[in-house]
Amino acid sequence: MKRPLAYITAAWSGDEYEDTEQAARYCRAVYEAGFSPICPLLYLPLFLNDAIPEEHKSAIDMGRDLLRRSHVLVVCGSGMSEDVKSDIAVAQRLGITATTLEGILTVKGEGRMKRHD
Repeated sequence: MKRPLAYITAAWSGDEYEDTEQAARYCRAVYEAGFSPICPLLYLPLFLNDAIPEEHKSAIDMGRDLLRRSHVLVVCGSGMSEDVKSDIAVAQRLGITATTLEGILTVKGEGRMKRHD
């Protein structure tokens, strides 16, 4: 079965270790709900330096490209940051369904999430 791509976003704390652990938990839950999770936070910092403006911009551009390819945007956690608001706005502009992790887990009981085109 081909799993739809789910872009993971959250209001990250800024603590690298804590954010990575939390992102991995979110990705696992989304995976268990039948999706292929995409979370740039888990891999972009491995080769991009956010302190370098050009690389910071590249990270944003790569994240936007991954969001464009996704079937759904999954907003995780309870906080709302500017990055999360931006991800939601981009998803809306592209006609990509945005939901919460709780919404994905609720839908899991019905099989897989239906995409509205």
